[in-house]
Amino acid sequence: MKRELQMSFWRFWLLGGMLVILPGLLVWHLANLQVIPSADKGFEFLQSEGEARTLRSEILHAYRGVITDRNGELLAVSTPVTSIYANPQFLKEEEHSVLASALDISTKQLRERLKVYANKQFVYLARHLPPQQADKILAKKIQGIYGETEYRRYYPAGEVVAHVVGFTDIEDHGQEGVELAFDEHLAGAIGYKRVLKDLKGNIVKEKGLLKAPIAGSNLSLSLDLRLQYLAYRELKAAVAKQKAKSGSVVLLDVKSGEILAMANQPSYNPNDRRNIKPAQLRNRAITDVFEPGSTVKPFTMMAALESGRYALKDTINTSPGYVMVGSKALLDPKDYGVMSMTKILTKSSQVGITKIALNMEPQSIRELFFRAGMGQSTGMGFPGESVGVLPNRNRWQPIEVANLAFGYGLNVNAVQLAQAYAMIADKGSFKNASLIQADQEPIRNQIVSPGIAQNITDMLKTVPQPGGTATRAQIPAYPVAGKTGTAHKVGAEGYVDDRHIALFAGFAPADNPEVVAVVIINEPTDGKYFGGEAAAPVFATIVEGALKVLRVPPQVDKAMMAGL
Repeated sequence: MKRELQMSFWRFWLLGGMLVILPGLLVWHLANLQVIPSADKGFEFLQSEGEARTLRSEILHAYRGVITDRNGELLAVSTPVTSIYANPQFLKEEEHSVLASALDISTKQLRERLKVYANKQFVYLARHLPPQQADKILAKKIQGIYGETEYRRYYPAGEVVAHVVGFTDIEDHGQEGVELAFDEHLAGAIGYKRVLKDLKGNIVKEKGLLKAPIAGSNLSLSLDLRLQYLAYRELKAAVAKQKAKSGSVVLLDVKSGEILAMANQPSYNPNDRRNIKPAQLRNRAITDVFEPGSTVKPFTMMAALESGRYALKDTINTSPGYVMVGSKALLDPKDYGVMSMTKILTKSSQVGITKIALNMEPQSIRELFFRAGMGQSTGMGFPGESVGVLPNRNRWQPIEVANLAFGYGLNVNAVQLAQAYAMIADKGSFKNASLIQADQEPIRNQIVSPGIAQNITDMLKTVPQPGGTATRAQIPAYPVAGKTGTAHKVGAEGYVDDRHIALFAGFAPADNPEVVAVVIINEPTDGKYFGGEAAAPVFATIVEGALKVLRVPPQVDKAMMAGL
């Protein structure tokens, strides 16, 4: 009996010791795994492995800055949308038909798309859906289907400002226009948040913000949407009426150089780009160049007055109505006889301007054109801008000088021509055009004396008056100064007789200019292709409407009143 009690006592202590030691070992092992960082495959390793399988970083898309006109009217704004994506690894085949129905596509289309991405873990099924539509799809709780909040660009003014504002792609990156030129300014920076996901990819819990998204900066353009609508409407009507190939209008503020309106035809709707043709995307006022024709004659006259070889009182004999330059005969519509300097511009005399130019140093004409902004960038930074061509030769042939003097052999865009006329209107002070609303005075460069600029203005005031080439450009309440242009287009074998560009460039009110406008009608086919017929009436309607919108008081031309 005593021996048996001794053995039981030994077993009792052995069992008790084991019951004490084993939990201690278990606690030590757990400590190794969860407390002691230096242990091999300890808590840091296990924690990192667990997080690697469940913690994910989710992108937080940044809000793109809005684009407005000078008065705060929205031109481009971002709205939240939801994109639907799938993990094909988790998507069950029996739910394909339900998902396809929710996405409004056929089951065959869905399966073909999933088949392409069968070995992937991510595929977009629908992009930029309205939140309420996406919520209906997500409410079905189909395994492997998820939603992602993004932003979609919307353009309230549609095609009216399409060429200026441009558009973004599906990833919200600028592709055209201001959206492209100022992409970094508008885009902002994406952020990230940490989330806990289960093995099926569902978000179980949000763990916190890793990096907050930074919204893009807003951009205020110099455009006035009221004037933009006016210019667009009148240009569209004119291009349709004249059955023209295309057209452009640029409206500039004389004092600041800011572009108040810039319209082109044909245009497009940036909110629905499914059937856009590449030709519709061009902002022709900046990307397309043309020979300006007679619209540069005032600058040749300006160079003549500046040179000192000619004065305002001088006369030119244009008889017998043509002049031979080499083997080329340059003609006027009729024999105007002896013409004053002013009348040469009033009648747009080819003979008169040619004789003046041939009696000058060619480089002086070219140099004044350059100072007026031709053949160089406008500085706006607009994508696809064409700087044009301003020839520069060591030796000028007489026909080359004549061509330059009346607007052939060089190329400009509409904004360059508007800049140049703004210089005349602002007493010889040149400033670069701008599409961004300025918060400071523009940089000015006095390129000719105010007196010479005023002489040219007085000459240009006669062009829309009776006897001039642009009577249809005159506005009853606001005297106009401007110049017509009609340029032949180049074909396969040189200049052709049945394709023209009709132009009018000018400013108003002539005695105290507020706005400059350039109107271009490309290849009108209704039989009226002269600048005074095709472009001048469009100028008059747009400028008159613009001055009324800007509340410029009606003015009476003193010279016109004196002649009554």
